[in-house]
Order: sequence, then C-alpha cells, then structure tokens
Amino acid sequence: MYDVRPNTILGFQGCELSVRNKLVNNPNEIEISRESYDWLGHGMYFWENNYTRAQQWADERVKSGKYKQAAVLGAVLQIGRCCDFLDSKYTELVGRYYEATRQEYEQMGKTLPKNVDLGSDRHHDKLLRLLDCTVIENMHKLIKQSYANDISERGYSTAPMFDSTRGAFYEGGPAFEGAGISKKSHIQICIRNLNCIKGFFIPRQEISFEG
Repeated sequence: MYDVRPNTILGFQGCELSVRNKLVNNPNEIEISRESYDWLGHGMYFWENNYTRAQQWADERVKSGKYKQAAVLGAVLQIGRCCDFLDSKYTELVGRYYEATRQEYEQMGKTLPKNVDLGSDRHHDKLLRLLDCTVIENMHKLIKQSYANDISERGYSTAPMFDSTRGAFYEGGPAFEGAGISKKSHIQICIRNLNCIKGFFIPRQEISFEG
C-alpha cells in the first residue's frame, strides 16, 4: 500500500564534465552501472538531495586521476515502487532473499561473495559491497521470475517489481571525536526503471539573497 513513492525528489550524481553535458543534452543516452560491488544493485545512482556529497565524490575521482574535470549532474526523480531499506519491511524482505541466495550458492557448490574493504579506505567502511549487490540482484531476478510465472498462469501478478532501491549509508569516519554521526552520511538512490528519471539539469550555484 505504501510502496509507491509519488513525491518528486532531487538527485545528484558526481561525474565527469563530459558525461554531465552529454546527459543534459541527450537525456535518453543513459548508461547504468552494472558493477559487481554496486551498493544497491544495478542501475543509475544518485545522492538524494545531496549536492555537496556528489561534488566531493567527483573531486575525489579527479585527485585519483580517474576524471579529468569534476561535475555534478542534477536529476528530477519520482522513485515509484521503491525497495526502500529505510523501511523495516524491506530490510526483512532482503534478509529472506539472502537466505534464498545462500541456499542457491550452496547447491551450486559456490561461496557467496563478501563485502570487503577498499585498500585505501582507512575507515573500513566495506566500500566494495559484493555480497549486498549479489543478494539484491538475485532478489530482483527471483521477483521477475515470479511475476512472469504469475502472468503466464493467472494473467496477473502481485509480485512487486521494483522501480528503484534506496538506502542510508554511513562512511568516512566520525564527524567529530566520539560522534555517532559520520562525515559522509548520505541517502543513495538506485534507479532501475529509467522512466523514474523525469529529466536532467545543470545545478545552479547558490547566491546570497537579502530579500
């Protein structure tokens, strides 16, 4: 009943300047992430209402030599039917799909991937989410299979095909000594159904306003 999120959200993505300009001018030329370590599974990623974090991320990529020029892409989103890991309903759901995935791997004689630290991360935030990505992608796969079977057998389905996934993450170490607040805390959105992206824009710089 409360799965569908009709409200509009602003998302920000840190990227290469050329990528931002291409998407602003050609908004249907979207490339989604399919990395094995994607935190919320495969899709197009945005920081929810967090321009600063997007800029920081892009700047970090420039420093590491991965980008030539940092930029931030803005997007207008309606996340639709969302598998929202800020909702206990979905943390319980993904836990059940973890068990199904674990059994699958056991039957195949394979070992489940693990979330691991990136070598350069002194905070040990498990930045490579290999396990999470595997479980979330398997969840989507099994739901899609159930949906297809229902349509074939009954002509309709109640299987919740998700348009997006969403989660809160804590990384970067404490904001100050003894803090429970992390420097890089953020909410991340992964868009699976690209129709949830209503458009892209170049974010404006904030200016002073004196009324």
